[in-house]
Order: sequence, then C-alpha cells, then structure tokens
Amino acid sequence: MQHKSATTATPIHDIITKRWSCRAFDAGRPVSHDQVISLVEAARWAPSCFGDEPWRFIVWNRNRDAAAWQKAFDCLVEWNQNWVKNAPILALVTANSIFRKNGKPNAWGQYDSGAAAENFCLQAVATGLMAHQMGGFDADRIRREFGIPEQYSCMAMIAAGYQGEETVLNDELKELELAPRERTPLGEHFFEGAWGSPIQSK
Repeated sequence: MQHKSATTATPIHDIITKRWSCRAFDAGRPVSHDQVISLVEAARWAPSCFGDEPWRFIVWNRNRDAAAWQKAFDCLVEWNQNWVKNAPILALVTANSIFRKNGKPNAWGQYDSGAAAENFCLQAVATGLMAHQMGGFDADRIRREFGIPEQYSCMAMIAAGYQGEETVLNDELKELELAPRERTPLGEHFFEGAWGSPIQSK
C-alpha cells in the first residue's frame, strides 16, 4: 500500500499531510455504521454562512443496503466505476441554493458544502479510512433516482473505505496510484499584498 505524505514548505498537521485520494480500496473490509456516523458528524461541524448548514449528504453503505449502493454506483461515469467498485461507502454532497434563514439565494452554499466535504475526508483519515472525492457522475440521473429537490446542487460524490493494495487496479489506474503526489509551488497560487505577488515561505 502507498503512504504518500505530502512534502510541505513548512510543517503542517499530520491529518492534512496524510490525506490523499487513493483509488485502491479493500473490498473485503466493511466500514461500520458507527464509522459512517463519525464521518457525517465531522461534516456537520463545518462552518457556514449564518450557521445555515446548506449541505445535505446522502450516504450509501454497501454492507447495510447493497441495492441502494448499487443504484448510486450506477450514476458514476465508467472511469470511476472501474475503481469505486471496491469502496464500501459512497456519499453524495449537495448544496442548498436557498438560505433557510430567510428564503433568499445563498451564494455561499456551495463553498460551505465543500468545507463539510473536507471535514468528512479528514475524519476518514483520522479513523484509518481513505476518501476520494469525484466529479465524474451523472447529476441529473442521481437527482431522479434519489428524489433530490431542484434547489440542491449535486456537487460531488465521495468513495470511502479502507485502503487496499494497488494490485486491485488495472494498469492505468495502478500507475496513477503509484505516482508521487505533486502540487504547484506555493507562490504560484498564493499571493501576498497584491494579485500575482507570490507569498514568501521565509
């Protein structure tokens, strides 16, 4: 199994350096309902504008409801199905476009729901699991299949479970699994004082 801790410009918390999006999951290791509750509890405590909690998650655990998990799995694009087939947990992250507070449009709902999704993924790391977020799914189909109201945007799906050996992947996916983690240099995306002025690490 790969342990690909991030190489950082300065020390950061281990839970962040250890989070990466594996594709090799162990199909033989179920995830308990208690573990799932810990993931969504972490997501629940994300920050949000006005404390409005715009996120709504649907979670499918193959070991509790294989038929529902399969229905969600069938909404993924084929590329993702090639590796998600081994993940026991699927989740859909949606964002409310309307404030509960006042019924007005919520321009920050998607931003806040992303924060909840990241909490979900970091809690996975903290509990010995892996999580991989995906945009490759049919949003219209999953909306129909699961009765998701129009005011909720289908943002991403997440596969979660225990990491498996890369041998469960085909050659193309295995190459991605074994590739080193990379990020652009800090100053290319993070500025100080003005747009385009690279922040200095020293």
